[in-house]
Amino acid sequence: MKPTSKRKIMILTSGGDAPGLNAVIRAATRHAIGSYGWEVVGSIEAYNGVLSDPMKVMPLDMKAVSGLLIKGGTIIGTSNKGGPFEFPYKNEHGETVTADRSDELLKRLQYLGVDAVICIGGDGSQRISQQLYEKGLKIVGVPKTIDNDLDTTEMTFGFQTAVACATDALDRLHTTAESHERYMILEVMGRDAGWIALASGIAGGADAILIPEIPFDLDKVCTKLMERHNRGLGFSLIVVAEGAFPLGGVPQVAEERKPGQPNPLLGGVGHWLAKQIREKTGRDVRETILGHLQRGGIPTPMDRLLATRFGVGAVELIAQEKYGHMVALRSDDIVAVPIVDAIQKYRLIDLDHNLIKTARALGISMGD
Repeated sequence: MKPTSKRKIMILTSGGDAPGLNAVIRAATRHAIGSYGWEVVGSIEAYNGVLSDPMKVMPLDMKAVSGLLIKGGTIIGTSNKGGPFEFPYKNEHGETVTADRSDELLKRLQYLGVDAVICIGGDGSQRISQQLYEKGLKIVGVPKTIDNDLDTTEMTFGFQTAVACATDALDRLHTTAESHERYMILEVMGRDAGWIALASGIAGGADAILIPEIPFDLDKVCTKLMERHNRGLGFSLIVVAEGAFPLGGVPQVAEERKPGQPNPLLGGVGHWLAKQIREKTGRDVRETILGHLQRGGIPTPMDRLLATRFGVGAVELIAQEKYGHMVALRSDDIVAVPIVDAIQKYRLIDLDHNLIKTARALGISMGD
């Protein structure tokens, strides 16, 4: 099949939402239609749309994607509860269980006349992409996660917007912390990797940054805070990633895994940390959980640009028939990498990373 021959491609957004999803959809649709004359459709709420009865598939044309560049969220919806290999449903006892519907998914895509799929998603979503590719589906990936923890790409879209949101929160907490001479804790997202906490902490002038890659010593954190107090600085800002944990401890779990969901819901470390610091220092400590504010809103210009480049790149992968690959950012170029390589491990922060060195050079406590 020649790259210019008529094709029908499907786009789906899978996993958590991120600023820039719509920009990818827009770019991929415009390039596929404008450059190749292909037909484009979107599956509503990831694979749920194809596996629903009746199927929920949305035609994507130039009008449908008009104005999407600055719009947050995703017009085709997303979900982390409809993986085709562990598709949740209620059994005869009313219990939620899962079933492998991957073969049925492939048959339905064939029925729809879909030639290739673009999956926009993070680590868990791309693992599903690899499994489907191994079953014969012509699929390409676009890396998406605000956590910036997907390996083989130097950055994922959504990360810059999340960092901007967290930095803005720190700027606002700074003034109230100084006014009341309080310790302010900001809990941000970051299950396994602390990229958001580290970047926003440096940009927002935090005094301590706690990340999953460095189990923290609570006494050392408190020592840093009291040293500032003894120098006449009665307030401090602490940024903590949701997956950070103390030496010898484990991450705080807010909710256990449910059938069809890949991971337990983390959260609560900010509240726990505030209680511990309050008890050890006797100071007034307040915590703020930024939560889903990091995922929402208008994507920053840099995220729009990266998402657009990824969308165009994904269509090019299909045109070149490089299935089983994912677009990635390398040395400011958009390249193709095997999905199987991208999911081998998380992109964690190396302890020798320049951002770690920068934080330490500024006197920021990393909790160790």
